Amino acid sequence: MAVPNYTYLKLKMLGPGEVITIDTSFQHAYEYEVECCDHATAIIASRELTTIRKEVTEEAPDPKQSAGSFEPVESAKEILIDPSSLEGKVVHIGTTLSSK
Repeated sequence: MAVPNYTYLKLKMLGPGEVITIDTSFQHAYEYEVECCDHATAIIASRELTTIRKEVTEEAPDPKQSAGSFEPVESAKEILIDPSSLEGKVVHIGTTLSSK
């Protein structure tokens, strides 16, 4: 059996003939606490990454499947981008948009 004393950073336990006392400094205790938090964070991140990878592979689109084409809505008006240009490039603007 061991008795930890966190106030004095000591650990006392029964030995073969006497009480064994193990002590440390606040600096060591802080370093060990930071290291423990880093390990815990890495373990949690690893588990989350595994879960995310499973979700992404299940939801990934098929690259061979055609995405289709973009068709303008029925209530769209064609406007020339540059009326003086001979290229005739147009843009489609919806006519049912609210004024907001």
